[in-house]
Amino acid sequence: MRMMEQDRDGVDSRWLAVERRDATADGRFVYAVRSTGVYCRPSCASRRALRVNVSFYPDAAAAEAAGYRPCRRCHPQAQSPAEAGAALIDAACQMIDAAEEPLSTAALAGRIGLSVWHFHRQFKARTGMTPQAYARARRAERLRRSLAPAASVTEAIHATGFGSSGRFYAEAGAMLGMTPGAWRKGGAGETIRFALGQCALGAILVASSASGICAISLGDSPEALLRELQDRFSQAELIGGDAGFEALVARVVAMVEAPGQTQGPELALDIRGTAFQQKVWQALRRIAPGQTVSYAELAARIGAPGAHRAVAGACAANTLAVAIPCHRVVRSDGGLSGYRWGIERKRALLERERRDD
Repeated sequence: MRMMEQDRDGVDSRWLAVERRDATADGRFVYAVRSTGVYCRPSCASRRALRVNVSFYPDAAAAEAAGYRPCRRCHPQAQSPAEAGAALIDAACQMIDAAEEPLSTAALAGRIGLSVWHFHRQFKARTGMTPQAYARARRAERLRRSLAPAASVTEAIHATGFGSSGRFYAEAGAMLGMTPGAWRKGGAGETIRFALGQCALGAILVASSASGICAISLGDSPEALLRELQDRFSQAELIGGDAGFEALVARVVAMVEAPGQTQGPELALDIRGTAFQQKVWQALRRIAPGQTVSYAELAARIGAPGAHRAVAGACAANTLAVAIPCHRVVRSDGGLSGYRWGIERKRALLERERRDD
């Protein structure tokens, strides 16, 4: 028997999409109507069928294999307008990735055959960023790769398409969270204080730069957490925290032990990521303990309703457990998805928050 995808209220989320004629669900599944022998895409404008007559299939091929024929109104076997638009934006992303020099928004729109206004709107809905913000984020990623220990900063300037060294140095610090030279040398010149301890979820590591906490990690082995920190800041000076730092660690541990009761001023955080990642992380910090949102809901909150995959990627890139509470993001059906520090820790954090709420 086919299992239903249910949300926390026991309602099939696919049927809700059909009731709402939700175009964002197109491509995720089709629904078939036994009384007519026809299958449709979720957004179909045809008269709504009775729920008891409806079955769901992952795609058109599965529905046709079961003996259903495609709806002549919504053409579910063909690419939907939303899917066609998404393909165009994906093509634009590939153009940005492949370009040696930055491309203007007008040039990108012209290449894929859209007006500048429509392209800008579609691009932001798909990726969560404007075309130029996306280009800057991709440049930052190339910059990190280019600044390998064996490479020179001059080589990185050319590899990432900066027109001048002045512009490179003006933007690189914000992209990397440190000077390009320090990044190339694995954080050389930086001092990172850290402490290891135990909490209800196992081993915990807290590390801080001059700007604030730069790592909060959870795991089974303190040694593994320390190796991960050493790999991330391979040339930085790592110093065990003093008594004052231990007090900071105690505050972080309290966020794990009693998340709904933790009070006091916000922790100073050294948040290093792209503009889009930081936008997602700021939205995560506004989710109250004991509450959860789906990736799609979080994408909508930051003004990018079509960017749930990019939001999931930003959650996965978070290196500050509990301080940036990515554990409060769940699937649309309420189920738990991947968590950098393990699904069981995610489950435990949510249970503690609901208990303390």
